[in-house]
Amino acid sequence: MGDRSLEREVLELFRRQARILLFRFDALTNPAERADVAHTLKGSARGVGANRVAFAADELERAAMAGEPTGKALAELAESVAEVTSAIELRYGLDR
Repeated sequence: MGDRSLEREVLELFRRQARILLFRFDALTNPAERADVAHTLKGSARGVGANRVAFAADELERAAMAGEPTGKALAELAESVAEVTSAIELRYGLDR
């Protein structure tokens, strides 16, 4: 919508939330809670156009709900989050 200040604010919030949710997912053991965290991250990613993150979070949510191993899906999600957060940091000159 052309509001660079709002864009920066939303992307900074996403950057922080994504990192927090990754740590939260890893700390949880209940499959339903883990799926909820992945679902939250999926929605946030879709909201900012981080499609690779959204896809990886969807795969993680599915695996958690099915009681399947989540290591591969979590690694893919962590990689995609790192990629998008680095892009946000570079775009706005943010510290890691």
